[in-house]
Amino acid sequence: MTTIYYVEDDRDIAENVKTYLQIRQMEVHLFYSIADAKQALLRKCPDLLLLDRNMPDGNGDELCKWIRRLWGNQLPILYLTVRGETADIVQGFQDGADDYVVKPFELEVLYSRILALLRRSGQTKETRLFCDHLSLDTDKMSVFWEQEEILLSQPEYQLLLLLMKNKGKTVTRRQLLEQVWDSNGNYVNDNTLTVTMKRLREKLHNPTCLKTIRSFGYRLEESI
Repeated sequence: MTTIYYVEDDRDIAENVKTYLQIRQMEVHLFYSIADAKQALLRKCPDLLLLDRNMPDGNGDELCKWIRRLWGNQLPILYLTVRGETADIVQGFQDGADDYVVKPFELEVLYSRILALLRRSGQTKETRLFCDHLSLDTDKMSVFWEQEEILLSQPEYQLLLLLMKNKGKTVTRRQLLEQVWDSNGNYVNDNTLTVTMKRLREKLHNPTCLKTIRSFGYRLEESI
């Protein structure tokens, strides 16, 4: 599991980010001061650091330089700053930050930047797909609703996988029938899809992110 340290003095923002990333199977430790973050970093190097520049007891730029002296370039640092602080962003990069996100930010944008940094540092490969509280691991062929593992039949899993891979797009009923069943040589009627989808919804606790597009098909899209 990816371990993230998040240095942030706004507790509401910190808790929202933590909840979002935990759903995506990441372990998040919050620090509301630079002093507390330093104590933790002296004990262990996480996989990634989220760093707000303006902290009550110091400046993010100074913490960046301190981290680089302690851990070198081993620790990816994602800088969080407010709009208009262009000079501060430049300073952050000079002091060792690897990337930045401007506040206010969309949680999905922050998550994509985190994954990009982890890929660059060689610490992850994208085997997980997400939508709201749902996650699917393509390597383990496992599905989770928050922290609960959901056991699916093969057609249910393949159906969810196809929708996950096309998140944000409507997948037609015909496409689902052809790719989930006909590709395996199993020719079924349209009612099979309806029944399988019904069972899938029930097992997934009827998620709001799974939409029925009447007369066309289905679509998965973020709703939180």
